[in-house]
Parts: sequence; C-alpha cells; structure tokens
Amino acid sequence: MNTVRETFSKEERLCSVKTIESLFSDGKVFYTSLFKVVWNISTEEQPFPVRVGFSVTKRGFRLAVTRNLIKRRMREAYRKNKHLLYSHLSEKNLNISLFIILRSDKVPDYKSTEKSIIEVISKLINNL
Repeated sequence: MNTVRETFSKEERLCSVKTIESLFSDGKVFYTSLFKVVWNISTEEQPFPVRVGFSVTKRGFRLAVTRNLIKRRMREAYRKNKHLLYSHLSEKNLNISLFIILRSDKVPDYKSTEKSIIEVISKLINNL
C-alpha cells in the first residue's frame, strides 16, 4: 500500500515579510463562503509549489486561543487537501504564494472549514 504523506512543513509556510507585502500589493483576490484569498504566481524558486499563510483577524476574535484554534483548523484542512493543488501546479510547472484570511465572525467547525478550503483550492485551479 503506497500512501502519500500529508505534511505541512516550515518551507511550505509563507514567512517572508517582503513576499507577503508584494503579495498584498500585487496579488489577485477572490472570496469563498468563509475566506478571502490573496494569491499570486511566484517568480522566485521554491522547494514546494505553494507557499501559504493563514490569518484570523483580532477584531473578529479577541482571544488568541480562539484565533489559534481557527488557524489550526485551517492548516489541518489545507494539509489534508493540498495534494489536489500540488498535482495541478506540478503539471503546469508553476509556483504560487497564497494567503488565506477568515471572513466570518463566528468560529467555523472543522467540516465547514474543510469544505471551504476545498472550494479555495478548486477556485485556484480554475484561475490558473
């Protein structure tokens, strides 16, 4: 039985301040039921096809515990379903930077978070 490891390593995270600033100034934006997504095709060489960051506003969720719970759910849903996006990007030989921001003011459960992350991935595939 050959299973693919579903991991989310440090190299896949969007950490560079310079990259994040250029993403927000030049990036393309679309919305799903739960998220605002800012993305752009990356020109720099990356070890992974996608670099992704997650954000939850402090205005919507005062407690850090709640924000961290939501971001954990977002990362987990992405980790489980990123293979759909990776296979498409490796076919086209593209690298992208991506930032996913929660729009809701209520704490979403894991099922709706995962459903919306899958929606994000399918919209990204259609936009490429």
